[in-house]
Amino acid sequence: MDIRKEYSLKAHNTFGIDAQADWFIPYKSIEELQLLARDEYFQECRHLLLGEGSNMLFLTNFHGIVLHSQITTLETYEEDEAHLTLLVGSGVHWDDLVAYTCARGLGGLECLSLIPGQVGAAAVQNIGAYGAEISQRVVSVHTVHRRTGELRHFAPEECDYAYRHSFFKTAEGADYIVTHVLLRLDKQPELQLDYADLKARVAARSAAPSPEDVRQEVIAIRRSKLPDPAELGNAGSFFMNPIVPPSRLTELQETYPDIPHYPAPEGQIKLSAGWLIDRCGLKGFVLGHAGVYPRQALVLTNVDGEATGQDIARLAQHVQQQVQERFGIELQPEVRYIS
Repeated sequence: MDIRKEYSLKAHNTFGIDAQADWFIPYKSIEELQLLARDEYFQECRHLLLGEGSNMLFLTNFHGIVLHSQITTLETYEEDEAHLTLLVGSGVHWDDLVAYTCARGLGGLECLSLIPGQVGAAAVQNIGAYGAEISQRVVSVHTVHRRTGELRHFAPEECDYAYRHSFFKTAEGADYIVTHVLLRLDKQPELQLDYADLKARVAARSAAPSPEDVRQEVIAIRRSKLPDPAELGNAGSFFMNPIVPPSRLTELQETYPDIPHYPAPEGQIKLSAGWLIDRCGLKGFVLGHAGVYPRQALVLTNVDGEATGQDIARLAQHVQQQVQERFGIELQPEVRYIS
């Protein structure tokens, strides 16, 4: 097993923060994880599961063990006339998986194109875009318990999926290391085109659109709004869209009749965090080495490559204060702070 000491995580987080881990362990199999589970030193140390770091902000060096999946299984698990189920390793790059499914005409993941990260992290975070979430496609999440080495497969209801949430983000769930995800795709896709701008672009592209057509339009939209982390450090959407009761929306519409809003579960309303930040005049705002992206207010960036995690966190706090003062709404980070 490859075990690295005092390892820089700069290449393993999309903000490009130069934090260091005491230990960095890439693993390639369930057996390697079970071997670690029997190690007393491993049991005593803090641990962190790190894919591509597309949803993490390192505030300091990480004193403990960072685990990085290199399980790259991608195989057909089950197939019938309507569906194909794939067994996917947690270390597979998410967008490679989406490209693979769309190229084969399989529906279900196309709206989640170009989201950075690994498949394991996607299942933990319950990534979503354009009305679609990975949880809609999960058949089961396969794990190893980091303390006992026990294998456990979680059914969707056991994953406790909600907006950007899963059981694996809780204190109890953090002890389960995702090794594989079982995903069901449609062989006769019914495309999910709930968002007007995407629907219009897809219709203009093709009269009989395929998952690949949707994928290409999602990619075009994302590239027009979001910076490439390889060129400008960022973690995509930094804040979650706030969920409010209908009565709060009515109050806001008295002052802001054009406020964007979307239906959310249990009769609630989802607001656009990006719109709220933009209305505070924060697009392009720079605080030290950190800035709000000029083309999408929901994105915070490492402006010159010199920002620390603390720099990004201070900017995030400023954005939260401005939105709270103007709208009375508390924004919650989608990005996970690591200290």
